Amino acid sequence: MRVRGWLSWGRRARGGAALAALLTGLVPPTVLLTPGTAVAAAGASVCQIRDDRLTEISGMVATDDGYVVVNDGAENEARRRIFFLDDRCAVQRTVSYPSRPRDTEDLAIGRDGTIWVADIGDNDRTRETIGLWRLAPGADQPALYRMTYPDRPHDAEAMLLDGEGRPLIITKGGSGTVYLYAPTTALKPDGNTPLALVGQVSLPSTTTSNPYSFVGRSVITGGANAPDGRRVALRSYADAFEYDVSNGDVVAALTTGTPRIVALPDEPQGESITYSRDGRSLLTVSESASQPPGTSPTILRYPASSTPTPTSPPEESAAAPRPSRPGSPAPQASGFDVGQFWPVMAGGGTLLGLLAVGAVLWRRHTLRR
Repeated sequence: MRVRGWLSWGRRARGGAALAALLTGLVPPTVLLTPGTAVAAAGASVCQIRDDRLTEISGMVATDDGYVVVNDGAENEARRRIFFLDDRCAVQRTVSYPSRPRDTEDLAIGRDGTIWVADIGDNDRTRETIGLWRLAPGADQPALYRMTYPDRPHDAEAMLLDGEGRPLIITKGGSGTVYLYAPTTALKPDGNTPLALVGQVSLPSTTTSNPYSFVGRSVITGGANAPDGRRVALRSYADAFEYDVSNGDVVAALTTGTPRIVALPDEPQGESITYSRDGRSLLTVSESASQPPGTSPTILRYPASSTPTPTSPPEESAAAPRPSRPGSPAPQASGFDVGQFWPVMAGGGTLLGLLAVGAVLWRRHTLRR
């Protein structure tokens, strides 16, 4: 996943927003000085992945005897595989693709052990189709299923399965709002399956420290289903958002539920998340390609949440269970939502105006003396 382009822009935007918020009294100075002031514990190390082919891990699922991982879109052919690891993170076997994938970003595992690989990344938003690779239990190669968005290309890095095993694609976002797309018909291995917009989710606000500041808290980089199907989790670069699922309706859970938040502080580039097989823990792993030489990806363990976290709930999570009409556009999901900041800007403008009036009055008073 490409993130370098955000950094200089992110620092400028954060500085402007922080100044405006401080002027209006909306954010205490201590929060501005320490963005990670929310109490958050680092994850416990499970094991390190020492295979040098696995430096851009973008998706992970836990199995009964270990883990399955995939890399982000890699130029090196040896890295374009589905990797099966044991419980100590050692590679046991790999499965190759029958044709070259474009940008594999997430994994999901069905209740029957089927592995789904989400080939859905699109940094430049130019792909005409996205793909899912289905690896049935015992199969030697995965089968490819192509899908098309109803509106325009989207960058996406997360996938979930609903109670019927239907895949859901979650866009990456950028303004704190992400969109859910689902196939309108059964997937076809020999054609393109249309997708429909089925909902949108506004992410809660947090202050969890991460390498990409507030930008890292407003994008979704991975998803996970609990083994019992009663919970799902989405993750950003900073946090995991865990939702309760009733009757297998994952769309309703995401669009109408209030998530519990698990902080994932300061992971280098966290793009993967899965539940442990007993459902008690959330497991994560980061890309290591941008880290100092010799850094090995480390699987981290966090306790899965059990009670609601007292943080801001989604502001405008809107359920949209009905498929959108083919060609009907979704609201723009990328970029920065200025509407979220108009109260801060308006308040800052008002305060600056009052300061200017005060300065004029003080000036007149001084001239009279």
